[in-house]
Amino acid sequence: MATIMAAALCAKDAALCEVAANAARGDLVALEASYAQAFTEGWTVGELKEVATQLYAYCGFPRALNALGVLYKLTPEAEKGKDNYNPSRPDVDSLARGTSNQTMLCGHEVQGAFFDWAPAIDDYLKAHLFGDIFGRDKMDWKHREMATVSALAAIGNVKPQLDAHIAIAKHNGVTDEQIAAILAIAKNENTVSAFAAGGENVAYKQYFSGRCWLKHLTSREAELGVPVYNVTFEPGCRNNWHSHTGGQMLICVGGEGYYQARGEKAIKMVPGSVVEIPSNVEHWHGAAPNSWFSHLAIECNPTTNKNTWLEPVTDADYAEATK
Repeated sequence: MATIMAAALCAKDAALCEVAANAARGDLVALEASYAQAFTEGWTVGELKEVATQLYAYCGFPRALNALGVLYKLTPEAEKGKDNYNPSRPDVDSLARGTSNQTMLCGHEVQGAFFDWAPAIDDYLKAHLFGDIFGRDKMDWKHREMATVSALAAIGNVKPQLDAHIAIAKHNGVTDEQIAAILAIAKNENTVSAFAAGGENVAYKQYFSGRCWLKHLTSREAELGVPVYNVTFEPGCRNNWHSHTGGQMLICVGGEGYYQARGEKAIKMVPGSVVEIPSNVEHWHGAAPNSWFSHLAIECNPTTNKNTWLEPVTDADYAEATK
């Protein structure tokens, strides 16, 4: 299980978030192990079935069905009989109940020009998601939101929805410390991209605000002359202002981050973003405040390229660049 801040989440809640994250990622091997841990921590088959079913609304039927398939395989034979399906509100209109539930979950009525423009999605959200799914009493709202935040963080690149559900989770009793722990479970140095994170970059620790990991990906620089590294940043981590005499290229491969040249507006980086940094340009790069970030760093003109490390990026400058 991912290392989390002490006492931020109890072991039972952490196990639930592990299940949701692995289900959302589609990592069925890891999911099987996290189900086993969830059973150990006291979650029932019925509760875990409810969470996997709910996740179809956030990561699609294929991954929800796969998650249910793994759970079915692990379910004791005595519990594999026909379930008595209990509709959430057989005597209440779905839309009316969902509108009420959504308002209570969010702490305010959800409406506006966007939903006037796309009324079908507003109807589906209110009637089906918040009326039918969140209307069921198999799982309380706090734990439904913990699972949802974990799943959305694990999927990645859905920041508006993730931020919205973080706010909903906090409105329903999840603390800032617990949110940080959930995000650490859903994303860590080994899951932010398909590239290996390598070891923690302790040799250059003094040049980073926060933790980062470094993996040298290439081995034939003498022949090919193109060293490539995968650099992984924890949320909020960035390197100091610095420059390269031979320039550098950055290719984002996971999460969200920023690049900023001295005196210029920061550039947001998402998977697929490419930044070409000219020689001797002072700059910094690092993770967004609430996202892990992984980029490939390509050293240009490696035989003569030298780094000059400068002052740290201040908290104020970082907040301004990433707001």
